[in-house]
Amino acid sequence: MASMEDLQNLALLLNSSLNPATAKQAEQSLRTAEQQAGFSILLLQIVASNDFPQTTRLAGALFFKNFIRRKWTGEDGNYRIPIEDVNAVKSEIIGLMIVLPPSLQVQLGEAISIMADSDFPERWQNLIDDLVSRLSPTDIVVNNGVLQVAHSIFKRWRPLYRSDALFLEIKLVLDKFCVPFMTLFQTTDKLITDNQNNKAALGPLFQSLLLIIKIFFDLNCQDIPEFFEDNLSTLMGLVHKYLEYKNPILDTDEDDESGPQELVKAAICELIQLYSQRYEDVFGPLLQNFIQTTWTLLTSTGAEPKYDLLISKALSFLTTVTKSPERAQVFSSKDVLQQVVEKIVLPNMSLRESDIELFEDDPIEYIRRDLEGSDSDTRRRAATDFLRELKERFEGLVTEVVMAYVQHYLQQYATDKQSHWRSKDTAVYLFSSVAVKGTVTASGVSATNLLLDVVGFFSQNIAPDLFSPITHPILKVDAIKFIHTFRNQLTKQQLMEAFPVLTSMFSSTEYVVYTYAAITIERILSIRHNSSAPGSTAPTFLFGKEDVSPVAEQLLTSLFQLIEKGDTPEKLAENEFLMRCVMRVIVTSREAIEPYSNMIIQQLAGIVAETSKNPSNPKFSHYTFESIGAVIRFTGHSKPPGAYDNVLFPVFLNILSQDITEFTPYVFQLLSQMLETLPADAPLSDTYSQLVRPMMAPTLWETRGNVPALTRLLQAMLSRKADLFTSQGLVEPLLGVFQKLLASRANDHYGFDLLETIFYCIPIDQIRKYVRSIAILILQRLQSSRTEKLLIRLSRLLYFLSSVRSPEKGLGPDFSIEFLDEAQSGIFGEVFGQFVIPTTAKFHTLLDKKIAVVGLSRFLFECESFRQLYYQRWTAGCLALLNLMQSDSLVGVYDNSNALIESTLDGDEEVTFGSSFAQLSTVATKPFDPTSDIPDVKKFVGLQIKASGGQLAALINQLPPEAQSSLSSYSASV
Repeated sequence: MASMEDLQNLALLLNSSLNPATAKQAEQSLRTAEQQAGFSILLLQIVASNDFPQTTRLAGALFFKNFIRRKWTGEDGNYRIPIEDVNAVKSEIIGLMIVLPPSLQVQLGEAISIMADSDFPERWQNLIDDLVSRLSPTDIVVNNGVLQVAHSIFKRWRPLYRSDALFLEIKLVLDKFCVPFMTLFQTTDKLITDNQNNKAALGPLFQSLLLIIKIFFDLNCQDIPEFFEDNLSTLMGLVHKYLEYKNPILDTDEDDESGPQELVKAAICELIQLYSQRYEDVFGPLLQNFIQTTWTLLTSTGAEPKYDLLISKALSFLTTVTKSPERAQVFSSKDVLQQVVEKIVLPNMSLRESDIELFEDDPIEYIRRDLEGSDSDTRRRAATDFLRELKERFEGLVTEVVMAYVQHYLQQYATDKQSHWRSKDTAVYLFSSVAVKGTVTASGVSATNLLLDVVGFFSQNIAPDLFSPITHPILKVDAIKFIHTFRNQLTKQQLMEAFPVLTSMFSSTEYVVYTYAAITIERILSIRHNSSAPGSTAPTFLFGKEDVSPVAEQLLTSLFQLIEKGDTPEKLAENEFLMRCVMRVIVTSREAIEPYSNMIIQQLAGIVAETSKNPSNPKFSHYTFESIGAVIRFTGHSKPPGAYDNVLFPVFLNILSQDITEFTPYVFQLLSQMLETLPADAPLSDTYSQLVRPMMAPTLWETRGNVPALTRLLQAMLSRKADLFTSQGLVEPLLGVFQKLLASRANDHYGFDLLETIFYCIPIDQIRKYVRSIAILILQRLQSSRTEKLLIRLSRLLYFLSSVRSPEKGLGPDFSIEFLDEAQSGIFGEVFGQFVIPTTAKFHTLLDKKIAVVGLSRFLFECESFRQLYYQRWTAGCLALLNLMQSDSLVGVYDNSNALIESTLDGDEEVTFGSSFAQLSTVATKPFDPTSDIPDVKKFVGLQIKASGGQLAALINQLPPEAQSSLSSYSASV
């Protein structure tokens, strides 16, 4: 039993973690404390106790959730905390969670979901029984706790792919949960009816109802269970009742706060959308009733923001219904479509006062909601999607109806541009909605409605708003966004003409105007087109450095000025769109930025230094570091060695010393890039020497996001100056890092990357005494936890060692054999025959295949010990080589030594702070090729065969005739 002193000490640490001044130290102390047995139970006791402030309990719940995420199980599925703690947590957490306040329930619910993901059902078989046993016909608070736990567990199924294991888990739940679920649904319905005038009672009951609807979705997300199909009329009757339900007592006073009725109805719309998409064969007879109710709801609900979620979900349901050709026929007449536009589309597409207030008071939120392709549930987006789906079904009719309204609103605007500017906004939105064909992606619009003249509409109605100084700011944004949306439909010349106009927007005082200009410029510079170069099929960027370099410096200066309007770290990092534009201008301009690259680096380093005080926007940070990587990539080689060190090193070292975990993986990547950019004869900064020992500290490698970047930095240091390790006695710690990586299924490939570099860069006589231990570690892992990835990397390692031809390295095929045989005599032959040969055909990359060809051919045609000790493996090895040589994908290796190209920067991938690794595209480098002196592997193999003379005649004669013929053809070709 924990003492009160233990609880108080832990509570003090949790309180300190909430204070920015003490948070870092408190976090470190908590991480130390979590190593002790019983820590998780202490945390739960604090969360459960009313003796501690709510903020302390919430901090405890948050830390507990993150602790469970980090420590519950390892990647092998084994528990990482004492089994006594595991059992204690499982026995306590359900009972605790169901009596906690909602804010704490949410955190523990996520923790239970993580635990269930690992343990349910095999290692937590009583979980569902425990939940069902706690359901009560009268205690709504307990029921809500149980339902919250159940939803936390069941919602995991929603994004998963179908599998036998998944369906077995769902069936186990259904067998025990369906009947109690339906009973609770009916009981809750009766209690709501009985308490229709009791506001205090209705609040918790509607929370129950909301969770019931969400669990209804969870249980049906993969397939419709037989129980639900058998009881569909009863269950959907209750669902429909609450889609129609109205009780003024539950209305909220605030215009922007969704009430319980709105939340329940929005969840119902999601549920019936699922059923109309997946289960129309059984849901069809009930569907019309839901469509009619949804129509009524859409035409009778107010414009207040509190209804936005409900309206967007209701429209999304109708959009899904419209995808069915049969159901869509109800909208096939002109009269009906006019009603749709007037009663549903226009009310939800027109600008509201609340939208204007958001534009003025929270512009970054306005942009994130408004930007095409965002995942925000807005009325405008939902109305647009509905209209576009109707247009896909009845293109001519919808276009005719909508364009009549477009002309009406444009004429209304023309009568009084100051008073009727909103009419113009509506007209532009309507036009864009029907002009797009298909969906709008990050790459823009791929096709347009052939019945409309997009470019003509732009010239007549959009372009004037770009140039007019008196245009309303929202219309200015509409004009910019029109270019953004239809950029692929405009010619390069038209876009070039728009460029000065867009850049002039950076002087606007309107946040949304200059941000949309930055977004549009960035996307224009990302446009790709098919190359006109002979033989080239890969798309290239439409705009190159020659297009951008004349204006790049001014663009960057203006963007930095806008970014630096932020007067706090949080405000500075608020607008990721500006920094993404900075990144894109640098990447497009390439080496043309060299004359003012020092200015760029100073600006970026200053931004990193400031935002590192409180990292708050992962995307902004990622684009900032991408920008630094781009400057180094394109100008580092033309600058004096270490030109940027004085600016960047102090910032980077501060980040490392302060252990700013959000930024450390980026710093390690950029340090690697800076080191790799140095000329071979340039002196090495003392900073790298000082980093060597701290880099191998085990705590750094505990953070998964650090592993790829740290591995690359160690490789860069080894390649640059291996005696940094040998002179300081750091070979054993370095091999300790390899051992740690090898033990991890997630990180073992980084271990092999590091080991290859160790063998290649450190003189063999200085690691000879460790070779047997290294081989034993690999063989033990091969025996205890074999994976296809491990086999591929072990096979590549043996080929890598065999392929190195420099005599001073002491490597080669003989060393590759000795490497394993030192661990156990003759084991190389077993591993080679049982694992390496079958795995060779599974090599994916061109470089791996090239290394395999060179390494394998050296075993076969050059290595005497292989022929003497393992001659029985020769035939299988030769057939594997010939199979590899005939692979079409290998052609690029010997026909084009530049086939191993570096990655390019594009896309709009999601970036988040966390344990995962965020790869910087601009620091990507070509993988090391130990066979770079062999440009043509086909010729190399031919020379190897010819050099072997007649020594292999007996072995070659054992090959099938076609294989003998292939060897002869390779030999004859050189």
